[in-house]
Amino acid sequence: MQSPLPVRDGVNATRLRLPDEGPWGTAMDYMMHRWGHIDPQGIEDRFDAGEIVGETGIALDRTTPLRDHTFIWYYRTLPPETRIPVELSILHQDEHLLVVDKPHFLPTTPGGTYIQESALVRLRNQLELPDLIPMHRLDRMTAGILLLSTNPETRGKYQVLFEKRQVRKEYECVSAALPAPGHPAVGLPIVVRNRMTKSRSYLLAEVIDGEPNAETRIELLRTLDGGASTGGRRRALYRLEPHSGKTHQLRVHMASLGLGIVNDAFYPDLLDKAPDDYTKPLQLLARGIRFVDPISRQPVEYRSRLRLSEAH
Repeated sequence: MQSPLPVRDGVNATRLRLPDEGPWGTAMDYMMHRWGHIDPQGIEDRFDAGEIVGETGIALDRTTPLRDHTFIWYYRTLPPETRIPVELSILHQDEHLLVVDKPHFLPTTPGGTYIQESALVRLRNQLELPDLIPMHRLDRMTAGILLLSTNPETRGKYQVLFEKRQVRKEYECVSAALPAPGHPAVGLPIVVRNRMTKSRSYLLAEVIDGEPNAETRIELLRTLDGGASTGGRRRALYRLEPHSGKTHQLRVHMASLGLGIVNDAFYPDLLDKAPDDYTKPLQLLARGIRFVDPISRQPVEYRSRLRLSEAH
C-alpha cells in the first residue's frame, strides 16, 4: 500500500492499522491507548500539526472518528543514534540500480535500534534518493555486495529475478579447515540440503524435519595459517553458493558441518550478548552477484572489493 506521506530524513512514514471496533471514539483516543504513556504531548502535537494522515493523505485532527479510517500514517520521533564507525562504498550507479559494498555491522534496512544507522537510510540521505529500495538483504554482521533499486518504474523487473531465483550469489567465509575432533569427516565440495525455520524461542534459525527448503553448495578455496580465533586449528577460506535465501542459512549450514564461521556469535553456540567488537567482524562476505539484466538483456556481474580480515 502506497504511503501518502513522502520519505523524510531517509525514513518512511509509519503505517498503523486502526481497529474496526473498540472503546475508542477517535483515532487519537486509540493512539493514546497505544502510546500515550510514552509521549502523550507528542501525539497531540502531531494531530494539531496535521502530521497524521489517512489513506487519501487528508490530515486527521483530534476529533476524527476511529471508524473513518482503516490505516493512518505518521512520522516517528527518531531517537539519537551513535554512528557505527564503518563506511559504505558505491561500486556502480545508473538510472535503475545502485550497487554498494556494505560493511560488517551496518544493517541493510531500518529496524530495532538502528534507523538512521542503516545502509538504506544512509544512502537515501547521502545520494538524495528517497525512492531507493534494496532488492535483497544482507544480515547486519555480513558484509559485501548489496543491490538497490533507484527507479520505481523498473523495480519490478529486478524483483522478478530474485523471486524466480534467477540471481546467482557467491559468498566467502573463513572457518576451521577441518571439523572439530569427533565430528564426522566432511568431503568437499558438498551440497547441504535441509529444512530451516525460525526458532520460536529466539531469533535464530534451526533445522527441522521435512522437505528441504534450503540448499547451499560449499567449496574449499584454500587453507590458511592457524590462528587463536579457531583455537589453534588451521583455518580455510570457503566459497558458498546458496540456491535459496533463508535467514542465517549459510551460517547454519557451515555450523552443521562442524565448520562454524569465525567470529559467529550465534552458531554453532549462542554466546551472551555483548557490545559490537569492530575488531572481530563475522568472517562472511557476499563476494559476488550475477544475472541477466532485464533492461539491457546482457549478463552482468558485480564483485565486492572488500576482503575478509582473517583470509590470509
